[in-house]
Amino acid sequence: MMQNVHLAPETDEDDLYSGYNDYNPIYDVEELENDAAFQQAVRTSHGRRPPITAKISSTAVTRPIATGCGSKTSLASSIGRPMTGAIQDGVTRPMTAVRAAGFTKAALRGSAFDPLGQSRGPAPPLEAKKKDSPEEKIKQLEKEVNELVEESCIASSCGDLKLALEKAKDAGRKERVLVRQREQVTTPENINLDLTYSVLFNLASQYSVNEMYAEALNTYQVIVKNKMFSNAGILKMNMGNIYLKQRNYSKAIKFYRMALDQVSSVNKQMRIKIMQNIGVTFIQAGQYSDAINSYEHIMSMAPNLKAGYNLTICYFAVGDREKMKKAFQKLIAVPLEIDEDKYISPSDDPHTNLVTEAIKNDHLRQMERERKAMAEKYIMTSAKLIAPVIETSFAAGYDWCVEVVKASQYVELANDLEINKAVTYLRQKDYNQAVEILKMLEKKDSRVKSAAATNLSALYYMGKDFAQASSYADIAVNSDRYNPAALTNKGNTVFANGDYEKAAEFYKEALRNDSSCTEALYNIGLTYEKLNRLDEALDCFLKLHAILRNSAEVLYQIANIYELMENPSQAIEWLMQVVSVVPTDPQVLSKLGELYDHEGDKSQAFQYYYESYRYFPCNIEVIEWLGAYYIDTQFWEKAIQYFERASLIQPTQVKWQLMVASCFRRSGNYQKALDTYKDTHRKFPENVECLRFLVRLCTDLGLKDAQEYARKLKRLEKMKEIREQRIKSGRDGSGGSRGKREGSASGDSGQNYSASSKGERLSARLRALPGTNEPYESSSNKEIDASYVDPLGPQTERPKTAAKKRIDEDDFADEELGDDLLPE
Repeated sequence: MMQNVHLAPETDEDDLYSGYNDYNPIYDVEELENDAAFQQAVRTSHGRRPPITAKISSTAVTRPIATGCGSKTSLASSIGRPMTGAIQDGVTRPMTAVRAAGFTKAALRGSAFDPLGQSRGPAPPLEAKKKDSPEEKIKQLEKEVNELVEESCIASSCGDLKLALEKAKDAGRKERVLVRQREQVTTPENINLDLTYSVLFNLASQYSVNEMYAEALNTYQVIVKNKMFSNAGILKMNMGNIYLKQRNYSKAIKFYRMALDQVSSVNKQMRIKIMQNIGVTFIQAGQYSDAINSYEHIMSMAPNLKAGYNLTICYFAVGDREKMKKAFQKLIAVPLEIDEDKYISPSDDPHTNLVTEAIKNDHLRQMERERKAMAEKYIMTSAKLIAPVIETSFAAGYDWCVEVVKASQYVELANDLEINKAVTYLRQKDYNQAVEILKMLEKKDSRVKSAAATNLSALYYMGKDFAQASSYADIAVNSDRYNPAALTNKGNTVFANGDYEKAAEFYKEALRNDSSCTEALYNIGLTYEKLNRLDEALDCFLKLHAILRNSAEVLYQIANIYELMENPSQAIEWLMQVVSVVPTDPQVLSKLGELYDHEGDKSQAFQYYYESYRYFPCNIEVIEWLGAYYIDTQFWEKAIQYFERASLIQPTQVKWQLMVASCFRRSGNYQKALDTYKDTHRKFPENVECLRFLVRLCTDLGLKDAQEYARKLKRLEKMKEIREQRIKSGRDGSGGSRGKREGSASGDSGQNYSASSKGERLSARLRALPGTNEPYESSSNKEIDASYVDPLGPQTERPKTAAKKRIDEDDFADEELGDDLLPE
């Protein structure tokens, strides 16, 4: 086993580290005191003699050399320096000026091995630069300018345009100071043109975004006119954009063309973009022919979706049918450059599947989706625009568009065009054709079938055919369970049948499938309101308000819920927001008037009721309130116009004409009042109250017609009494019991009275009037009071309600009879 082990021989080999402790005696500083030659050189000019290099001086003092064993050998030297190339002890000294680093005599005294000289301490600090030097000031100022430009750009990207402009102005001021200092220190050729360009360009951009167009144009002119800035001519496109914003189309086109001349033909994309801007400017200026030339050139050089879409619009504006078709075909022929196959895994390789899953929703895929969605939007909009005009009928135009789309890469858009065709029929009120098209689409794939069934469900729902609406809603949901519109329609049909809990479930499912389905969120709020779950309904509408900030419907529902929660102040606040969105809605204005009336603020209530009447003068409730308000304030003439309008709206209601006559009488116009009563009697000859007022007014005026009207009144009262007796006897025969009615004029009007204060007052004073069976004529033994009091009576005696004032026929007669006998 030991045969493979080789021991090192004990022969004397060369020591690899031998000689490292030898050193030149000239470096022995401690022995300089004993060196006679050195001492003599210090004291005299002996050291200035030329050195002896040929031989060793015989007069030199020998000095021992330290060896590795500690012994010393003597080496002769005239000044302690060894001679180059000299032979000492039979050994030739090597011809070198390099000694072993770190191997000195100090190592013999026990010092640590320090080849790098770290024991000598840290190096002295570098000499500080003078901050007051011009070069340093220029560098510092240049750094500050760059920082200001960066801060301006960051502030602009964050939307703080004012701060961005301030930073850009500060950068411009400091940059001018920097240029002056550079001119004083160096030659003008050393000026940093890139910094000057960036400062001016940023300043012009900030002026532009802050809509300070004059300043922006001046700054761009400074850059463009400076010949030292290379490629500055392209900024004329920015100047053209500013002129376009100012609607100065001629100058915009001029600068676009100047920028186009500055761009070489190599930069093809930039030239295409400038030409697109020129085309847009021509469209806004109404020069469609020039715009067509620009877009035709673009479509021939580098076709793209926007240019094809704008070209179609231009031909539509011109009215060229054939060119519209060609432009639409060019738009469809634009390549999308999207490879759908790479997102489909061709094999079962786990690594390939992992890569496919990783790229299915990356930024590139999202960009491709956006591009495809934009292409579909342009194609659909163009088809809907040109379909009604390219053929003799819009149906034929849609058919042509569908055929062209089917032959292109956008095959799936053909069904969408068919649905749009049905919607167009709906807009033309041709429901049968719309239903026929939608029913044909039921046989398509699930997505199209769901969309068609959803529209059919909506049609039948609006037609109040809830059974058919529910049936098609079921078809839509079964075809696509994740279609929020189908689920919403199904919830609507259930809601119409009164099953609010189930309707809420459908709306919730629609929201789970699409949280942005505002229709479902709105409907679920209405459902909770029906279920009297007001807090949940309020939460739904507040969430919807966060999405649709200016929706009048949402704001009104929030106000309505606060009113149901008996919080009128909040209801008024939200209704005020509705008025700010739709200031001419009469229903909202009348609602505000009603709430202020509940709160007791009559002046505010009158203001909003009057505004509501101004926008919609046919609301009988508003007219009634305004008439009652003027009666309360004793402005009889103003109340007349409202009651006259009410009589026009409801000509079969006698109370409005009686109110008009009463207002004429209270205002002192007795003749007009008499004419109104007579006209009312001709229209309503069986009205007892009108006859009573005619008898009383003719008696007061001393007219002969009083007796005739009194006879008519007596006959009507007898007929009414007989009718009431028959009704009473019939009820008694059937076992029903009714309380006897008091014989009074109020009984003639068919109104029962309770033991209220007003009823007691009226009952106590009715005894002074003629009896029910007595003739109501001037020859009566009982004298009729000559004072003719208004049927509404003193306003202090009228009942005050927090709701809208309503004046009915019974109240009219009661207050007339009761207040007529009040003491003056």
